[in-house]
Amino acid sequence: MTDTAHGLRHVEHVMGTVFSFDIRDRPTPAIRSALTEAVRQLHAVDAVFSTYRPDSDISRLGRGEVRPDDCAPEVHEVLSLCAQAAHDSDGWFSVVPAGVLDPSGLVKGWAAEAASQLLYEAGAHHTCVNGGGDLQLRGQAAPGTPWRIGITHPLRPGELAAVISAGHDLAVATSGTAERGVHILDPHRGTPATAFASLTVIGPRLATTDAYATAAFVRGESARDWLEALDGYEALAVLPDGRAWQTSGFSRYGS
Repeated sequence: MTDTAHGLRHVEHVMGTVFSFDIRDRPTPAIRSALTEAVRQLHAVDAVFSTYRPDSDISRLGRGEVRPDDCAPEVHEVLSLCAQAAHDSDGWFSVVPAGVLDPSGLVKGWAAEAASQLLYEAGAHHTCVNGGGDLQLRGQAAPGTPWRIGITHPLRPGELAAVISAGHDLAVATSGTAERGVHILDPHRGTPATAFASLTVIGPRLATTDAYATAAFVRGESARDWLEALDGYEALAVLPDGRAWQTSGFSRYGS
């Protein structure tokens, strides 16, 4: 936890990635306490949902050793959100993408959104919570100054595919191959999805925005029409050959 000229910052290694907190409000005792609690909750989420921990609730549930009612309450919440995302995406988002229970496509965004909400309730109304590149933004970076978020180009190291400007609450989630290579599975075929190099979705809440980015990435050719039909969401896609497209309202946020 580090005080800065703008407010408060913190970086936490958890859930197999890096979470960063950029708080632009004056760091009151309540905000400091909320940040400490948010970090604690991220580690608690990891203990419940990690597919790499054999003793996690989600691993035990996947093996059939426990029932959903035997798990932590947040398991029911996350699985309900996953079921809604699967319905909204016509099954392109899946909680069992490789035949094994794995809600990872939504959990990270859900956890970052929950951390952002905790800070907001403590009085931090101008924050950026970044969970491994997926962001929940609130308020502004400074009075009259929007948050500006660079989207890494998946094919050109050191370059940006776009810069997103947000002067109000917004979520940004990217699915792609830049960091981990080809790793997102098509739930209908069980094979890696390769239609896009990256796909960024902008929406109001990070849990759903994260899930929609995953669903659109594996959806392939029909992703653009599906995203255009979603109310309150916009997207930018970069194809493996370097071409790009964006939904009709993306220009309101990106350049």
